Amino acid sequence: MKIGIIGSGNVGGTLGKRWAHNGHQIVFSSRHPQSEEMKKLVAEAGANASAATIAETVKTNDLLLLATPWPATQDALKNAGNLAGKVLIDATNPLLPRLAGLEIGTTTSGAEQVASWAPGARVVKAFNTVGFNIMENPNFEGQPVLFYCGDDADAKQTVHQLISDLGFDTQDTGPLKQARLLEPFAMLWVSLAIKNGREFAFQLLKR
Repeated sequence: MKIGIIGSGNVGGTLGKRWAHNGHQIVFSSRHPQSEEMKKLVAEAGANASAATIAETVKTNDLLLLATPWPATQDALKNAGNLAGKVLIDATNPLLPRLAGLEIGTTTSGAEQVASWAPGARVVKAFNTVGFNIMENPNFEGQPVLFYCGDDADAKQTVHQLISDLGFDTQDTGPLKQARLLEPFAMLWVSLAIKNGREFAFQLLKR
C-alpha cells in the first residue's frame, strides 16, 4: 500500500517507519524534504520510504496520515492540494497550548473540522488516543486497544487493517462525530501520562 505522511514528527515518523518496515511504500512530507532531518527519517524507515513536499505527497498517494500539531493543521491541508477521494487518517488532537485541554469539543470535534478543511476526503479518526511510544511498541501482557471512527465503510476497513497489523486491538466506534468522544479520551491518556509516565495503554475487556 502507498501511504503519504502529512506531519513527519513523533506520530507520523513512528507510524511511517513501522508501516515501511511492514512492506508499505511510505512518502514523508516536509516543506524541506532534502533536509538532514528528513534524510535521517527516511534512512531509519528503510528502502520503502522517501520524502517529498506536501503537495507531491498528496498527489501520488491515495491514503494519507494527518499527524500535524493542531495549530499547523489547517495550513497543512490548505497546502496539500485536492484531497477529494483520498482516505485521510486524522491522528490530530485539538490541544490547547501547554496541554491545557481541548480547543474544541462536545458539540463538534477536530476530526469534523479537518473534514471541513479537506472537502471530499474520506476522513477516519484514528491513532489519537495513545502516545507515539505505544504506537512504536504496543507489546504488553494484554493487547492495547486503538479506536477509530468515520463515515466511509471502505476507508474504515483499510484503517482497521493498518491498525491491526501494528499489533493493536481494533475497535470501530461508529461515525466521524464519535471523534467528539475519542478526542477527550485522548486527553485522558495525556493527563495520565503527565502524572504517571508514558508507558501505559488502555485495554478493552469483553465477556
